Amino acid sequence: MATQSLGIIMNGITGRMGMNQHLIRSILAIRDQGGVTLSNGDRVIPDPILVGRNADKLKRLAETYKVERWTTDLDAALANKDDRIFFDAASTQLRCELLRKAISAGKHVYCEKPIAENLADALDIARTAEQAGVKNGAVQDKLWLPGLLKLKQLNDTGFFGRILSVDLDFGYWVFEGDTVPAQRPSWNYRKEDGGGMILDMMCHWRYVIDNLFGEPTSLVCLGKTHIPERWDENGNVYKATADDACYATVELDNDAIVHIKSSWNTRVRRDDLVTFHVDGTHGSAVAGLTDCYIQPREATPKPTWNPDQKQTMDFFGDWQKVPERESTDNAFKHQWEMFIRHVVEDAPYRWTLREAAKGVQFAELALQSSAERRWLDVPALEK
Repeated sequence: MATQSLGIIMNGITGRMGMNQHLIRSILAIRDQGGVTLSNGDRVIPDPILVGRNADKLKRLAETYKVERWTTDLDAALANKDDRIFFDAASTQLRCELLRKAISAGKHVYCEKPIAENLADALDIARTAEQAGVKNGAVQDKLWLPGLLKLKQLNDTGFFGRILSVDLDFGYWVFEGDTVPAQRPSWNYRKEDGGGMILDMMCHWRYVIDNLFGEPTSLVCLGKTHIPERWDENGNVYKATADDACYATVELDNDAIVHIKSSWNTRVRRDDLVTFHVDGTHGSAVAGLTDCYIQPREATPKPTWNPDQKQTMDFFGDWQKVPERESTDNAFKHQWEMFIRHVVEDAPYRWTLREAAKGVQFAELALQSSAERRWLDVPALEK
């Protein structure tokens, strides 16, 4: 069994997502477990170089987690032929430019979503990677969350029969920042800085819908800025210019309907911060990030409507919990391992930049629908 090192340029990892999910819980976790095992038994050990603009942050991060390499010089990092992968988790506004530079340097590219602010740029960068012949991918982490894996297994085994509808309820209360500090960065609420619920989350919901429920054919969406004024990390008041909630209805190619509510202005009284309630002819299921509950047709109660009497049925108690049949790893880490195998031994991998462009299209159509207040078709992507 041979061991090889794989150099990975990691840009934008001083931010919350890049540092926690990608550096610490993915790449360093893979390094500390002894690498990724290939099909022939060989192992690949990731060797990251941390790249960013703030030298002090990079140095502290490298020292804390025993990463030997860091730099503020992206061009120098791209010039190193031993670093084969470029990863970006920085600003969406700069992503296409950075990916083009990395592709031009011959790097395989992997990045956070959304991959661009608009569909034209998303398709252009996907084509650029394809024409250059480099491996490419984008984060679609939610597909490997335990709750969604259970939903997929239910669907694959025919549990639902014909899916009728999906209610997707996501979000929680993000404090305004005046009396209680906000738990999300202020740029999320400024459109000019790439913020907005629709651009951020509709990209996620597209790949979840595609992989679990069916292909979207049309949608209608309303975005709202419910809280027009917030306070930033320094305690300064600012105008919220981006939508902080969206309400969408999506029609699928199998006639199923998906209702989406995504909001930073809701107080949670449900099983998880996101839930997927799937109704089918043979059964229903409700999944969160980790757990999943089912109600087959044979165990469905028969309620009657009587507003004059207090309800005595326990509607939560009538559901069965799907058992934990196997352990699952961090979803980000799992996708990183698949992308590394794809780069090193050409293992199958379909979560490409072109697939991620569908998410950008979905968000762009949702924004257009909200602005024009009408239904829009979801066309197939151009080649």
